[in-house]
Amino acid sequence: MATQTAPSAEGVRPNPGRPSVITFVVCAAAFMAMLDVFVVNVAFTDIGAEFGARLGDLSWVLNAYAIVYAALLVPAGRLADRYGRKPAFLAGLAVFTVASAACSLAPQLWWLVFFRGVQAVGAALLTPASLGLLLTVLPAERRAGAVRIWATTSSFAAAVGPVVGGGLVELSWRWVFLINIPVGVAAFAVARQVLPDLRDTSAVRLPDPLGTAALVVAFGALSLGLVKGQDWTWTGAATVTTFAVAAAGIAVFVVRILNHPAPVVDPALFRTPAFVWANVTVLLFCTAFGAVFPSVVLWLQGPAGYSALGTGLAIAPGPLMVPLFAAVGRRPATRVPAGALVAAGNLLFAGGALLLAASASADTRYATQILPGWLVIGAGIGLALPVMLSRATAELPAGQAATGSAVVNAGRQLGYVLGVAILVAVLGTAGPTADPAHTFRPAWWFIAATAAGSAATAFGITGRTRS
Repeated sequence: MATQTAPSAEGVRPNPGRPSVITFVVCAAAFMAMLDVFVVNVAFTDIGAEFGARLGDLSWVLNAYAIVYAALLVPAGRLADRYGRKPAFLAGLAVFTVASAACSLAPQLWWLVFFRGVQAVGAALLTPASLGLLLTVLPAERRAGAVRIWATTSSFAAAVGPVVGGGLVELSWRWVFLINIPVGVAAFAVARQVLPDLRDTSAVRLPDPLGTAALVVAFGALSLGLVKGQDWTWTGAATVTTFAVAAAGIAVFVVRILNHPAPVVDPALFRTPAFVWANVTVLLFCTAFGAVFPSVVLWLQGPAGYSALGTGLAIAPGPLMVPLFAAVGRRPATRVPAGALVAAGNLLFAGGALLLAASASADTRYATQILPGWLVIGAGIGLALPVMLSRATAELPAGQAATGSAVVNAGRQLGYVLGVAILVAVLGTAGPTADPAHTFRPAWWFIAATAAGSAATAFGITGRTRS
């Protein structure tokens, strides 16, 4: 298929003629990437048992993926804008699929962590390219709806992932990675035929490699400090050093984007207020989200004594609320300011976490202690997440579509890293106790407070248009 050039500013978007097929293909890839995240959550206990890993070390199976993914999303988005979103999408899909096979063969924990990082390289290539394709090839009036579909597809992966993962873990945790292979191969074959090749020829230089490296170092050091702080002591030299390295990395990153001729992130993006506030809101929201899912999985497989399959089935009702309430939220979204709708969803999220904390006890009863709060959390996520993602990129120029979407998704991944790391830190701070509620309750309080903070910042999302 002939290469098409996307405008570097507001202009006429190319029409590939098959927007529905393109939407389906890119959503299938998003589904695969997100399915893997939620399947791995359910496999946590079995992976730890096979490798004899502690929770802090085991958390790097999630964090290695999220750190590499977050750090590479923005430069990958810039590369996709310049060198073609179709090649970036196909390359990312291939790397992700091959790395999934390697994860299934990992001989010990740190090899699995390494291959998870390789998986993240593939995901970082395909994610901004996929969302950039949606934002570029579709007419303006269909962009927000397409992003909603994209976000809801990812949420549906959260619903089926635990059930699928629970069933696969009954065979072996290694099967949770093998499931990506047929999906990846099928998506690659179709994408190669139907995707247009779009690029922004105004981007003439590669993104700043030092800025990218500084971001990786900052994310990694921050996560390491949060995960190991309890073991090292919070005021110990090792903990203070890792936090200092994280702060230095962030400072270098900021200086580089302000002064480098080809920064990882174009500072002009942050002159769109809705984009800035959406990113702050997404960061807080995903910090809460990144903590709540593994917290409930750990509760079910720990104090409640559920099997992997039982955990998957118990987890499923909450994520099933997400597409349902995403659909429910579409009608008020045409009349209610986007910020108010996102704030309402986040307040529901916070309320569900408070329900979990209030009902926790040593005598675990799923129907009365877990399910009510879990359903409320799912409803809140369904209201908030699609609107956050669609508003974050709705007012960006077409030529910055992939880069802008990469910034948003990098914020999501950073939130997941912080959520998992802080959860591990909070659970570790509680220390050994006969009452598991004493261990988990502070984690759910933290999640509720973070979701409430996301509700407060959400009012800045509303821009010139409704969601």
